[in-house]
Amino acid sequence: MTPDLPRSWVRAAASAPSIELKKLREKNSLTCAQVGAALDWSGSKVNRMETGNGRVQPSDVDVLCRFYETTDELREFLKSLARQAKTRSWWQVHGSGVPEWFSIYIGLEQDASTLRQYQCEVLPGLLQTEPYARELHTCGSYMPPEDIDRAVRVRLERQSMISAPDAPDCWFVVSEGAVRRVIGDRELMRAQLEHVLDAVQRPSVTLQVLPFDAGTCPTTGPFTVLGFPDSEDPDVVYRDGITDAMYLEGEPHVREYNRAFDELRAAALSPRRSMQLVNSVMKESTR
Repeated sequence: MTPDLPRSWVRAAASAPSIELKKLREKNSLTCAQVGAALDWSGSKVNRMETGNGRVQPSDVDVLCRFYETTDELREFLKSLARQAKTRSWWQVHGSGVPEWFSIYIGLEQDASTLRQYQCEVLPGLLQTEPYARELHTCGSYMPPEDIDRAVRVRLERQSMISAPDAPDCWFVVSEGAVRRVIGDRELMRAQLEHVLDAVQRPSVTLQVLPFDAGTCPTTGPFTVLGFPDSEDPDVVYRDGITDAMYLEGEPHVREYNRAFDELRAAALSPRRSMQLVNSVMKESTR
């Protein structure tokens, strides 16, 4: 039993104890450089341990936990996570095709019971076809071709969760631009939109389109709010970039992102009208 950690984070952190080390440092209001100086390490070493850019050794976890004055129970638990990091989950077998910062998200996504996501530039990853996903990974990518193949396979494998008997309740809001923007070519896009229309037939999937004339909306970019079946597990907000990601679980953060999502779906077209728009755009792509 680890009372200091929500159970959903325990499961996800099994592959990445680094995120817990970062939380401990921030709880103590210290920078990576300050921790490094106190332990006669470099600040970059502390940063690498927190961002997953290198294996977290149990011995280093022990030193950090003693420095942060955690309980013996938490220290031993985090050390066990570091040891268990050698046991990889299904998505980790794809190696460099799944960055460590995104591996954490997949672990959380696999345990989520609800998923609320806003996308303003592209369609949600859980609803993408293979050609659409490949085009996104290839355009301007810094990844070698073999890693692009791995990343695309992981994205497609993740999609099995929305058809599982215990599928999470997935609610997506996407901008009209994400529906109309032609990724690849018109044929690719037509197939992608057709795939979206099929996906929303599942009871676990709801999609709304935020039209161009919806007015000002309370967001500056895409985000996901993940909820978990155990009431003791706090919701987690996820925001990603090209090379990193942000995880927020504090009540003020979660409250504001939930509020933003509620306002977005209130401003969006109804699910029925959204599908009518998607269908209309799909037909336009055949002209």
